[in-house]
Amino acid sequence: MQGRLFTAAAALFLIACSPTPQVIAPTQSTPTSTSVALSRSEMLKIGNKIWQNESGRKVSGLTAWNAGEEFPSLGIGHFIWYPTGVRGPFTESWPQFIQFALNRGAAPPAIARLRSCPWRSRAEFQSKTNSPEVAELRRWLAANVPLQAEFISQKSRAALSKIIAAAPAKDRARIQNNYRKVATTSNGTYALIDYVNFKGEGINPKERYRGQGWGLLQVLTEMKNTSAGQPAAQEFARSAKFCLGRRIANSPKSRGEARWKAGWFNRCNTYAKPF
Repeated sequence: MQGRLFTAAAALFLIACSPTPQVIAPTQSTPTSTSVALSRSEMLKIGNKIWQNESGRKVSGLTAWNAGEEFPSLGIGHFIWYPTGVRGPFTESWPQFIQFALNRGAAPPAIARLRSCPWRSRAEFQSKTNSPEVAELRRWLAANVPLQAEFISQKSRAALSKIIAAAPAKDRARIQNNYRKVATTSNGTYALIDYVNFKGEGINPKERYRGQGWGLLQVLTEMKNTSAGQPAAQEFARSAKFCLGRRIANSPKSRGEARWKAGWFNRCNTYAKPF
């Protein structure tokens, strides 16, 4: 008991990075269920696949801060969490996930409920990576893989309306139909969930090379006509590789994006495999 009190006190000391740290609390409203209806076991399979894709399904990979970035990436989906005063070009998803988890009745550790990241730099984060608070956070994330997969699934479904609104009017019905065809299988649903988490919605005009994007919008647009089910999942995988290959071809040589091709294509190949 004494050890637990010490850990809790240490956590409170660690997260007090500002005089009045703001903490995320549950909301009274129940979030709309927009995720594909999957069982907990299916969500676990999808979550483990996403976790494998992002960090080799390593528990240590659930709390990471990549070199050259101004934020840590947490959870199976590498959710972004900005420190106080830092706002980058990417959507901050960690507070959204914690709000989702609280509304689902989950009990994340105290440090996870802060609205801003408690570590001000990568060096500070690395100095705390083996602390009891961060270890507790990793354990909680490892024990709640289906919850994270459900959150990513919901984000994927929410992206569809944005994608349709951003698409040319002539393509909207086909894009929506392609999404629905792919979503009729478990691996197709995983593909939709993983890809939007992997390469985004495709609606940000800044995410273009030579005017061509590579997000979910572009993949659904480039799909050829096919039937629902496994054929649609296989076609989605082909289209994803086409869009990513085009991205690499259009990218500035200085970025060296060709080095990612094999890994990206291997990830897309998992979309076509039933499970």
